[in-house]
Amino acid sequence: MSVDTSQIAQLDVEPGELPETMAAWVIRAEREGEPTEAFQLEEMAVPRPGAFEVIVRVMAAGVNFNNVWAALGKPISVFRYHQEDHHIGGSDASGIVWAVGEGVTRWKPGDEVVVHCNQASYEDVEVHGLDPLAAPSQQIWGYETTWGSFAQFCKVQAQQLLRKPKALAWEEAASYGLTFFTAYRMLVDQARLQEGHRVLIWGAAGGLGVFATQLCKLSGADSLGVVSSVEKGELVKSLGARDYIDRNAFAGMMRVGNETYDEEKVRFKESRRFGKEVAERLGGEPDIVFEHVGRATFPTSVLVVKPFGTVVICGATSGFTLDFDVRYLWMRQKRIIGSHFANAWECHRANELIEAGKVRPVLWRTLGFEQVAEAHQLMYENKHLGKIAILVGAASEGLGKTADGPGAIRAEVGA
Repeated sequence: MSVDTSQIAQLDVEPGELPETMAAWVIRAEREGEPTEAFQLEEMAVPRPGAFEVIVRVMAAGVNFNNVWAALGKPISVFRYHQEDHHIGGSDASGIVWAVGEGVTRWKPGDEVVVHCNQASYEDVEVHGLDPLAAPSQQIWGYETTWGSFAQFCKVQAQQLLRKPKALAWEEAASYGLTFFTAYRMLVDQARLQEGHRVLIWGAAGGLGVFATQLCKLSGADSLGVVSSVEKGELVKSLGARDYIDRNAFAGMMRVGNETYDEEKVRFKESRRFGKEVAERLGGEPDIVFEHVGRATFPTSVLVVKPFGTVVICGATSGFTLDFDVRYLWMRQKRIIGSHFANAWECHRANELIEAGKVRPVLWRTLGFEQVAEAHQLMYENKHLGKIAILVGAASEGLGKTADGPGAIRAEVGA
């Protein structure tokens, strides 16, 4: 079915009234594959809110790699996560509250919001006494659920809503949630970042790293960024890093898997050389290593972090199977901490830093709603140079600001 997106920024209904249909980018199981094939624009029924749910008119959406996985159906099909026959992805959004369900009292139609992506059932006891991230029902909205942000309207739990920072345009406000809130939990609550800490940040110019670097500066910690070019290193320094290291100078330290004994000796020697360089540039061994690369870097992370130090990890983009010399873990009493997104309270506290202008989003490019599939194809082919935002209800870039203040940093970034 052909869907006209030329008037997508125009609605003939007011907040509080939902139209019957909407334009949405949809993935279906039978066409899983490369993003340009998997994503197709369809006319869909607008969802209705249930108890404690909210329908948000999406003004802009953020693009993350999780919906490249959704398109591919790998490493697992999203249709094994939810029972719908369609998948509308998108785990970052800024927008306007359009309708609220029974029990919602904090938000009303017309409120301007950003959406965080953690969902869990209110019936799970972990939500009320431990941490929603421990709940059996915990899911990432717009990846493990449908009704995400690549549509004119999305359906969310009321607890997912945060105030939209007034100094940010719609596309800027849609760009930071998943990555910034993940970095916040990793450093602030999991690794207990403190003033004076020394922190090594892998991929410091990437989506997670740019926020980790800013959090270190804000906390009075010294950070050293690992990057892939001088240009990215200078960006990291401008965000507050003490210095940077070009990883290409230590390419031999990267674990590729199935190394021979002699190859492993060479790799270990390179990791030791890297560790000496890190300590020299940081003024000592790192208290914390900010890890999300996985197999390629993890043996080096465990080696170079100081005794009693912490390696905090939220992902494994180079491979999930980790192989390292565990003697450097137990004999030097180091800690490995896993971290996964953030809970609502952490999202709220992190968002206040954005509102205050103490942390700024870093945005590479803004694309139109008709380019959702193209944006994911760029990510799939590794041709993107930073964070991508999608205009949905916003007619053009720069709209939505209602106060003066620092906006997003516009830059090419990447690991």
